[in-house]
Amino acid sequence: MATVNTYLNFNGNCEHAFNFYKSVFGGEFTYIGRFGEMPPQEGMPPMSDADNNKIMHVGLPIGPTILMGSDSVGEWAPAFVQGNNFSVSINPESKEEADKLFKGLSEGGQVTMPMADTFWGAYFGMFTDKFGINWMINLETHQGEK
Repeated sequence: MATVNTYLNFNGNCEHAFNFYKSVFGGEFTYIGRFGEMPPQEGMPPMSDADNNKIMHVGLPIGPTILMGSDSVGEWAPAFVQGNNFSVSINPESKEEADKLFKGLSEGGQVTMPMADTFWGAYFGMFTDKFGINWMINLETHQGEK
């Protein structure tokens, strides 16, 4: 069965927010990566110097779930809207489950990133459903959360 986590989007202050959450909840980040660490993506313009140090992904375990976050950067990221800057992130157990959930939940919605293998070692996709809710499907293809 898939697990569900909350994914928060920030307007350039993700690192500051997650350091605050860490100070309250305790624990350690499972991963923290910056946009400048991404390999070049075919068909995508290079990242600006201003965006290179922004957070691409961070994870903070809180009990059995992981609070995850990112700064909103680039044309493929959801536009930042305060109060609507979150996604539901599903971590399925198999590629078949990932495809089934992606197909079912995205029906009638708008796919922003089709399911595909990623440079961070996951089978991943993003979409907004027909009710305006942002979703991410992330199947880890290696050990560890990213």
